[in-house]
Amino acid sequence: MVIKNLLKFTLVFTFTVILMGAYTRLSDAGLGCPDWPGCYGHLVVPSAPDAIAKVETAFPNQTLEPDKAWLEMIHRYIAGTLGLLILTILIICLKRADAPKKLPILISALLLFQAALGMWTVTMKLMPIVVMGHLIGGFSLFALLLLLYLRTRPLRIPGGDTYARKLAPFAMVCLIVLAVQIILGGWTSSNYAALACTALPICEGNWVDNLQFADAFSPFQGTHPSFEYGVLEYPARMTIHVTHRIWGVITAACLVWLGFKLLKARSRTIRKSAWLLFALVIIQVGLGISNIVMHLPLGIAVSHNGGAALLLLTVIFINYALWRKA
Repeated sequence: MVIKNLLKFTLVFTFTVILMGAYTRLSDAGLGCPDWPGCYGHLVVPSAPDAIAKVETAFPNQTLEPDKAWLEMIHRYIAGTLGLLILTILIICLKRADAPKKLPILISALLLFQAALGMWTVTMKLMPIVVMGHLIGGFSLFALLLLLYLRTRPLRIPGGDTYARKLAPFAMVCLIVLAVQIILGGWTSSNYAALACTALPICEGNWVDNLQFADAFSPFQGTHPSFEYGVLEYPARMTIHVTHRIWGVITAACLVWLGFKLLKARSRTIRKSAWLLFALVIIQVGLGISNIVMHLPLGIAVSHNGGAALLLLTVIFINYALWRKA
């Protein structure tokens, strides 16, 4: 019971960290503190006159912006708290004979790598491949924590529900399709390509002739003092955006089709998850369109990140239920 409640709280807390990370990134506060793990050499954002004077001496090429710096530090504080929660979960699982061992160890290892990515995000000045990796790491932590939670509670669909069982391979395909879309979303955000196209349904102008896939999806983009606000030319950013948008249509179609199929399952739990899937897909598509029409308002952009995380957990739950033996 203790581990189940702790995992529930940790899942909610992880979702909060994901939203805060998105808010920080979309507020252009990723470099609010140019060093790591502190901020201008302090554990809190400097505010006293003598501290600010020292900052100006130690960081002559940086301008202290308190609002952005505090956003970055709050994100680090809550991410550190999440680390302590995961450490507690690991200790409890290792001490209990009936608790999973490999999964908590994997989650803890991923957490350490995620912390390293957080450091590199700052030290490598928002290099897109690192920023995207940090985002994907957060989603992966969220997903693995859900799997660990599911391992602690009974979940069975009727053993004779052969119809639902036969949908397991397609559910796995949907999970892979969704994962690719989330990665594309991370790449779009980290390259500041969210507003590269502001027309619907695809893009304005002669966009087909301007596609540049090699430049758009090159993991390394040369040496730059900073990658803040992006370094790619417009055609490359447009290519990223169009790819994300078209794959989003494919993803929505796959998930909606999966939902319709699941409505015929005998299990009430599976049918409820299908309705949740429908709702999340509709909301997520609506948020994506709103981002374009309203030119990326902060609240909607952050919600779009949160919607992707909830969609991922829903599809993982469906896969877990369908693949798990009765």
